[in-house]
Amino acid sequence: MSEWMSYYKNEEDEEEEEYPEEVETGGEYKYAGRDSLIFLVDASKAMFENYDDDEWTPFDMTIQCIRNVYTNKIISSDRDLLSVVFYGTEKHKNSVDFKHVYVLQELDNPGAKRVLELDKYKGDQGKALFRESFGHNADYSLGEALWACCNLFSDVQLKMSHKRIMLFTNEDNPHGHDSTKAKLARTKAADLRETGIVLDLMNLKKPGGFDISLFYRDIINTAEDEDLGIHTDASSKLEDLMKKVRAKETKKRALARLNFHLGKDLSLTVGVYNLVQKACKPSPVKLYRETNEPVKTKTRTFNRETGSLLLPSDTKKAQTYGNRQIVLEKEEVEEAKRFDSPGLVLIGFKPLVMLKQHHYIKPSQFIYPEESFISGSTTLFNALLTKCLDKGVMALCRYTPRRNTPPRFVALVPQEEELDEQKVQTAPPGFHLIFLPYADDKRKIDFTEKVPANDEQVDKMKEIIQKLRFKYRNDSFENPVLQQHFRNLEALALDLIEPEQAEDLTQPKVEAMNHRLGDLVEQFKQLVYPPDYNPEGKAVKRKQGEGAGQTEKKPKMEVSKDELRSHVQKGTLGKFTVPVLKEACRVYGLKGGGKKQELLDALTEYFSKF
Repeated sequence: MSEWMSYYKNEEDEEEEEYPEEVETGGEYKYAGRDSLIFLVDASKAMFENYDDDEWTPFDMTIQCIRNVYTNKIISSDRDLLSVVFYGTEKHKNSVDFKHVYVLQELDNPGAKRVLELDKYKGDQGKALFRESFGHNADYSLGEALWACCNLFSDVQLKMSHKRIMLFTNEDNPHGHDSTKAKLARTKAADLRETGIVLDLMNLKKPGGFDISLFYRDIINTAEDEDLGIHTDASSKLEDLMKKVRAKETKKRALARLNFHLGKDLSLTVGVYNLVQKACKPSPVKLYRETNEPVKTKTRTFNRETGSLLLPSDTKKAQTYGNRQIVLEKEEVEEAKRFDSPGLVLIGFKPLVMLKQHHYIKPSQFIYPEESFISGSTTLFNALLTKCLDKGVMALCRYTPRRNTPPRFVALVPQEEELDEQKVQTAPPGFHLIFLPYADDKRKIDFTEKVPANDEQVDKMKEIIQKLRFKYRNDSFENPVLQQHFRNLEALALDLIEPEQAEDLTQPKVEAMNHRLGDLVEQFKQLVYPPDYNPEGKAVKRKQGEGAGQTEKKPKMEVSKDELRSHVQKGTLGKFTVPVLKEACRVYGLKGGGKKQELLDALTEYFSKF
């Protein structure tokens, strides 16, 4: 499949362009731009009080939560826009001059200075500093605070894909005695909903419990691309609050929005999402040494003989078959690549038991209904999901993710929705898109005959395995190299004395394993290995010149000139290995480079002259 896939790679990138905004590739997209998020924090005195002898006040939990989001954004999405706004303060600072609303940080990219500014308001010293710098006043208007947040979005000139406000408070009825302010807040919340700004409530603990029905049920709205509902349970721990924020703050951008064709005249729209993505170190950015500004890379094509610059229209693509070069026009190349329009086409259904573990060849994707292009997609999608769950079947489809890509056969495995104790969605309802292997992806391996173990040895190994079993969770193990890399960067950015050392959870716990196993390992060794076996003993290396049967270095294969010319004429030169081709180029004084294709081109050009 490697040649087939390389044929479909984009070969038309004459120039690497730098895009000013994030734009996703492939399929049809609704969102392009930057995510923007405003943290609207209640700064009344109740937020600074301890409850149930807890070391974390609601305000401390909020600041720590915001700080975690900032540091995560610096690593993963430093182009996103973040802001912090306090309401219920004595002092005020905002563009409309509303009383008791203080904009601490405008909408801008996250940075180290912003994180350090938040750290100043943590703990008892931060509480005293906040009281001195901003003060407290309960005569605020939540509607005016929302208005100030709306103005922050309007003042940004960049294109934004998602606009979200996260409201942190432990007051469930802020305007219980002032119907005018309550009406203004409801009206402004409705205006936010109409302009596409999502307002989320992060309700915190308070004595007597947080009753969302008193005021906030009419205020909060959810995004159209999520179905997580409103979290009615107040957060009493930082972990619970972080889980809520992470569920709302994490990007849910679709890889593509495609049509799912169930029949000739029946289709719906689905969004394709990545549930798992490999975490990598960010690519280094090349800077100009004089100004430290990022440099732009451009690729140009030149004529090898004259050195003149070639335009895209001056070049053509060719494929060598036999001894002939088949020249293709640009339109012919594009037509050959195009197999089908992007989308999913239903083929049929099979029982789930027919899907085996060895069919897994790459991480799966996830599909979820979209109402943006075809109305009624959610209803049809839910009906299909319910029936597949009831009957225990999977849907087999042909999947073309984008134009100029080869199709894949996939299995759609149904999944039910799951919620945790905090009513936070842990598993969304939808279909896992499992990529099925082609015949070319399967290998036939000849296994070497081994001496089979006897029953006593097998039983002893079963005891060892049973003792070492544990419940595996992939989210319990972080990549230690990545974690240390990001902690080093964080220490440099925040001017820390030394970085925090990341714990390597991938290292086996040898002492605990030995304690569990006891003498089982020694018993197994006695059953399997001979008495004089030493697993830690090193093999003695044989010195050069010792032994009559010493293996000599294999000489390079030599090919005659006539034989090479014959292979060039037949187009079978590629059957030789790279060392043989390099030796032939060396003999005839040719510069072929290190790649096999370059060596083949040099030899073909040389023998074509004779």
